[in-house]
This record gives sequence, C-alpha cells and structure tokens, in this order.
Amino acid sequence: MPRPALPQSLHNKFTTSPKQRMDMEFSLGDSIQSVAQRPLVLAVDDNEDNLILISFTLELVGCAFLTADTGETAITLAQSHQPDLILLDIMLPDLNGIEIVTRLRQDPRTNKIPIVAVTALARAEDRANIIAAGCNDYITKPYVVDDLEVILRRYLN
Repeated sequence: MPRPALPQSLHNKFTTSPKQRMDMEFSLGDSIQSVAQRPLVLAVDDNEDNLILISFTLELVGCAFLTADTGETAITLAQSHQPDLILLDIMLPDLNGIEIVTRLRQDPRTNKIPIVAVTALARAEDRANIIAAGCNDYITKPYVVDDLEVILRRYLN
C-alpha cells in the first residue's frame, strides 16, 4: 500500500542530513509566526513514521521543532538549543530513554526542561519508573493526536 503524500516540508525532513534538517525545521511556518515567538520542541524517536506524526502535530499547534533519532543527538540538541519541551521515546537504539532523562536532569542547562515520555511501554510499573526517572508526563503509543495536543498545550502555555 502506498504511503500518504506528505507536505514538502515534512518530506524534506527525512531526505536531508541532520544539519540540513535542523536548519529547515527552524524555518518551517515562518510566514505564520516568527520562529522566535514559537515554542521550540525537541522530538526524539528512532522511528521515522513516529517523527513524521509528531512533526505534523507540532506544525499544527504552531511549534518550532528539532528532531533526533538517537539519544546522543537528543542530548546534544537539548544542551545546545534548550527547547521549551522534549518529547522522548524511551526505547532508542543507542541510549535508554531513562539514561537520557538522567543525564538531562544532571545538566544545569537542561534540568528544568519538561520531558514527556512518548513510549509503547504501557504497564503501570513502566509509567511509575519513567516518572520517577524525571519525566514530567507520559503518553502511550499509539496515541490519539488530540491527546498529544493536550499535553503540548499543557507544557507550552
């Protein structure tokens, strides 16, 4: 079955290098609202389809965003750009999301950034461990886009 067509801005996001992608993401939607006025969100997931869905939702609610598909990239981007919110997949190929949260909470540049776990780990025990590690909130995959929007508005307003 063919994939649905994506707006060119989202298609470009996944056919360019991370550096080109980062430059582009800051420029998306400039005609609607300047980047400086929009909240910056770091979306971290190793699954391209998940990043596309999150990116689409972030565009709809008027956020500027960065994407990362590894934990090390996420930490580097969080330290250098200090986003207003981090949406973090817990199961990444290089670092466990709990390790990422721990490292971000230990760094004075990133320790106050709200972190929302976006994960397939759905047991009550998983949720408790993720919140105890330092995440501010939690949403289970698959999620309803409206639920993600509620969380975005909660932490960005």
